[in-house]
Amino acid sequence: MREPTDSGPAPAAGRGRAALIEDGVEFDGRDAALLRAVDAAGSVAGAASELGRSRARALTRIETLEDAYGTLVERRRGGEGGGGSRLAASARGLLDRYDRLQAVLAATASVPETVLDGTVAAVDGELAVVDTPVGELSGLHGGTVDDEGADDGADGGAVAVGDAVQVRIGADAVTVNDAANAVDPDATSARNRLAGRVSRIGSGETVSTVRIVVEPVDRGGTDDAAVEVAALITAESIDRLGLAPGDPVSLRWKATATRLVAQVE
Repeated sequence: MREPTDSGPAPAAGRGRAALIEDGVEFDGRDAALLRAVDAAGSVAGAASELGRSRARALTRIETLEDAYGTLVERRRGGEGGGGSRLAASARGLLDRYDRLQAVLAATASVPETVLDGTVAAVDGELAVVDTPVGELSGLHGGTVDDEGADDGADGGAVAVGDAVQVRIGADAVTVNDAANAVDPDATSARNRLAGRVSRIGSGETVSTVRIVVEPVDRGGTDDAAVEVAALITAESIDRLGLAPGDPVSLRWKATATRLVAQVE
């Protein structure tokens, strides 16, 4: 589940993977393990050794996280008590948020999906571009197609240009942004972007399902109906954003979090 990056660390998740996101930087299970190892070892070097990682890579990753989340590890230079590192209060708060997100995802039996029908417009390796009622969307298909159009995927799930497919988007993969503070397209790897309005909010104690209506694009007179996209957002973030039915929002999500399934006639 992913949310706006202008209101503090936001929950995010790929299918079955919990993560927080801030300024385009994800904090996931490997990062949580690194901070906890620093806390236990009292140094970045000790944490890296415990996790089987290099000290240089561990330091680089911490610096990347701190650029987005603020100071996470406080370094102490050598002296009478020796040097070392310890977690800042902000790091413990980040770990608490990550643990809560994991608990929420573990307790969620299923994640709502938005399903759109479309036609494959282009294929590039494991990714395909699909023409849908709301415009072109990118997603992963199940295999690859060779130069002669033969499917070389082990599961027979490859698609070709012209194929009818379903585009499946997990609500936990969709980032919701205030329309007035939409993320610069060049600042994110999320290929899929739409604009819409909040239609309803299914309130939950911790996580809510927000439904956003997206109007169809003009496709030469076709009579397509509006599409409702689902997104999972924490109740805390809904309050911070002041989301309510009718509010304009922008949506984005990665092609790698979008599944394409061939339609069977």
